[in-house]
Amino acid sequence: MHYAEPMFAVHTTTDITKQLHKHLLTLWIVAVHARAANSGNPNNSRGRIGEGVMEKAAQETLTKGKDGAVKGESSIKPEFLTSKDKFHEFIDSEWQGPKGGKVCENETAQESKETSVEEPATKKLKLEPEDKNKTDKPDGKRLRGQNKSRPHVKPTTYDEKRLCLSIIKDNKVCPFGDKCHFYHDVGAYMANKPADIGESCYLYDTFGHCAYGLSCRFANAHTTPDFKTMEKADLVKAYEGRTVVKNSLSKDLQNCLRKRAVDFKKSAEYLKILSNNKEKQQREQQGNGKAHAAEVCPDPAGEAKCASTEAETQASPEKPAAVKTIGPLTDTDVIKLRACEKKQVDFKDKLYLAPLTTCGNLPYRRVCKRFGADITCGEMAMCTNLLQGQQSEWALLKRHESEDLFGVQVEGCFPDTMTRCAELINNNCDVDFVDINSGCPIDLVYKKGGGCGLMTRTRKFEQIVKGMNYVLDVPLTVKIRTGVQEKCSVAHKLIPEMKQWGVSMITLHGRSREQRYTKLADWDYISTCSKLASPVPLFGNGDILSYEDAMKARETGVSGIMIARGALIKPWIFTEIKENRHWDISSSERLDVLRDFTNFGLEHWGSDTRGVEKTRTFMLEWLSFMCRYIPVGLLERVPQKINERPPYYMGRNYLESLMASQNVGDWVRISEMLLGPVPKNFIFLPKHKANAYK
Repeated sequence: MHYAEPMFAVHTTTDITKQLHKHLLTLWIVAVHARAANSGNPNNSRGRIGEGVMEKAAQETLTKGKDGAVKGESSIKPEFLTSKDKFHEFIDSEWQGPKGGKVCENETAQESKETSVEEPATKKLKLEPEDKNKTDKPDGKRLRGQNKSRPHVKPTTYDEKRLCLSIIKDNKVCPFGDKCHFYHDVGAYMANKPADIGESCYLYDTFGHCAYGLSCRFANAHTTPDFKTMEKADLVKAYEGRTVVKNSLSKDLQNCLRKRAVDFKKSAEYLKILSNNKEKQQREQQGNGKAHAAEVCPDPAGEAKCASTEAETQASPEKPAAVKTIGPLTDTDVIKLRACEKKQVDFKDKLYLAPLTTCGNLPYRRVCKRFGADITCGEMAMCTNLLQGQQSEWALLKRHESEDLFGVQVEGCFPDTMTRCAELINNNCDVDFVDINSGCPIDLVYKKGGGCGLMTRTRKFEQIVKGMNYVLDVPLTVKIRTGVQEKCSVAHKLIPEMKQWGVSMITLHGRSREQRYTKLADWDYISTCSKLASPVPLFGNGDILSYEDAMKARETGVSGIMIARGALIKPWIFTEIKENRHWDISSSERLDVLRDFTNFGLEHWGSDTRGVEKTRTFMLEWLSFMCRYIPVGLLERVPQKINERPPYYMGRNYLESLMASQNVGDWVRISEMLLGPVPKNFIFLPKHKANAYK
């Protein structure tokens, strides 16, 4: 899992030095000419005045260079730059609402109250230590990370009384009778139902049938005057028997998981091996000290034998029991697959879309697949929640038919739960690989020993990797960071060990847990680790926002590239990398990208009110990153850097300016262009505090 956290404005020391040298050289040349002109007249004060002016100008240049470096603003052509007040005045004055009519001042004020989330302020300057106490918070902490106290909105909030499912499914008999809390009177429901969003239903046009019937927010497109749902027979027949989305949780499996009735045979075998090894070590430790020393010290052959016991036991865990089967006995019934006989996946030179929490949902991954992403991975799933049969957690494992190379990422901190989870996925899901998240930096995961915590618990980490490898028929991959502490990298020590554990691929994010996103990713360190990992493929991750960044990353010798925030800011980055060009994408093309996401979201979450508002929420989460994109035609220096924040600028048209807004209310306006007006009680607070703009 890769957390899509906000960007910080940071310049490298090299950039600052070059800029200062350039300005100082210019000032020195001017000063030399001034002194030469006044050298003949010792009483002339113009020379001294010129020197004072030069010193003052030099000081201003130094201050300007320093401030510019700290702010880290992207370089935009002067004719497009504007101020915050002028920008928002223009956006509010030209806004024409979702229906095309201009919005009056009262409506704009009311809208800003309803969204009630202020835009992040400009990033504060990094002050010297003596000035720091003047502006920091009383407790000395900065605003960072997630908005943990976000209002929780229930799915039924925006649709208080819904149509009964028996009516939607054309089954007129409701099993709950008079006790049912939903509408059974179609006429009354249609009278109270919100107005349709559009004239055509994406589900009806694509599949020939809309499963949401009268509750669909585009119902007029497939409803007769007598409230009957229409179908397109040719499209229905074309999709008959075709599974578009895989890895759904069946009710039978969910009930078995809740009753703990699932048999984890292979996991039990491996856990028994661990238990036997642990008991053996305890018995050895409980022996007499002298006898124990005599047993352990003198015999190196005995040491080698003892060291290889665990590996031998894993290769053949006890004698296989009698196999009960019907029909002929095959080799696969009694022989476990070796690592070289497992399903092989060619990871080399692929573009890997990182597993992104919240934003890396199935509709978003479909958008990235259209732009050329080679490998996709589901959002991080907690192994304990999967084992409990939680529907919301299993939804993270879903795979669309367009995802030809797809994996799932799981998080856990104990060998027993992770091994059982791997066996559960292996037996019930269609995946090409399984990824262990040992890079998650958030406290909730780290303090339990998961995520980055696994990098400091190598014994448990080894048991987890070997256990999951034991039960899986697909490759096992691992995602790590450089380490936990900022100045104490440990990945280079772990990678040689992980090769021995049987990992099929390693992904390294070039930052530590403490570092988060405050500095640039260390690609020199990634290059070193890539050499250590060979022949196991190692993917590098961090700060890629253009094809030029990708080319530099490939020069480090990595097997492939993982892209996270760069794909959130501009999902067409995969096309840019494959075609080696900068794409000056227009605002209308970007709106079409959002329209595709909307259609995919309605297909995935539903076209009723609940589905529409869920699609809107995930779109707004994505827009909190997408607004950071600066069109290529506006940049004074190409390409845009991921650690540089955009200043206020006017786009080449109104839509481009609207998409550049960092105000939540303007994101809501964009969503209204595609999903209609928001409900009166609509509330949205971004998941991340976006401290790149604080």
